[in-house]
Amino acid sequence: MLCIACATLINGIYKGENIITKKRLFSFFILLFSIILTANHAQTVKANSKINDYIIQNKIQPAQIQNQEGTFSVWQGYRYGVGQPEGIVVHETSEANVTAQQFTDRFNSQWPTLETYVHAFVDNNQILNIHNTDYTVWGAGPTANARYIQVELCRVDSYDAFAHSLANDAYYIAEKLIQYNMPDVAGQTVLSHAQVSNLWHETKHQDPTYYFSTWGYDMDQFNALIATYYNNLKTYGNVNEDNPNIIKVRNSNGLAVPIVGFNGDGSLHDITSPELANDSVWYTDQSKEVNGVTYRRIATNEWVAETYKI
Repeated sequence: MLCIACATLINGIYKGENIITKKRLFSFFILLFSIILTANHAQTVKANSKINDYIIQNKIQPAQIQNQEGTFSVWQGYRYGVGQPEGIVVHETSEANVTAQQFTDRFNSQWPTLETYVHAFVDNNQILNIHNTDYTVWGAGPTANARYIQVELCRVDSYDAFAHSLANDAYYIAEKLIQYNMPDVAGQTVLSHAQVSNLWHETKHQDPTYYFSTWGYDMDQFNALIATYYNNLKTYGNVNEDNPNIIKVRNSNGLAVPIVGFNGDGSLHDITSPELANDSVWYTDQSKEVNGVTYRRIATNEWVAETYKI
């Protein structure tokens, strides 16, 4: 609905270019893009979760993804070809107190007997990618194997370790979605092993449902965390919204955030239209200080006071 409305509005603007100058049109597109980004970002908070809040509020930094190519020697492309995964399957190991490295070592030595392999193991300390994600693995039945990257989450025994392991797992999934230019769509590009089993009935596994429930957690909450990381990585380049050139703004006393322009003598003038939407995200490349207030540039001569930054 939003896209149809935007297309109609944009078409009307082009036909009536005398109404909006090219400079204002550029600013309109920047504002529109910001609103869309903000709408996407707002979708990440639908599933209430104390554990997610703990992760976000403490700015838990995920581990780096380590590529540790294993011994799995079956090099088969996905159903649409090499490097064409359609999503990611979330597994959990169902075995307590075994680390990602220990599982990696076990799978590398036993996969021909076990007849199973995955792309990655994740625990609270490490993210080990053990098979090139351009190629399939054996983890969720033939139909899912031909479609999805597959990652195993290791069980841990403390609240903080669980939070760190979730942060690592969500980061790995978000990075892989972005790497292969896939959207983040719960139930379509991100599925649990349980969902895959219920779709195609080629395995009976229901992970990670039970393990998550022991921590008062579920896939809806995990999908919310993945969405947060996915949107933050695409917007800020990291999971914790830390980019000095990107700001989010809000006017607590109004419906929109005012902007100003600089005159040739350095004085300011108000720009009344368009104002910035509350909670919108903007890229800034310059700053100026006037009368003790710092202004951040968002367009050629459009500036927002840093006092509105949140």
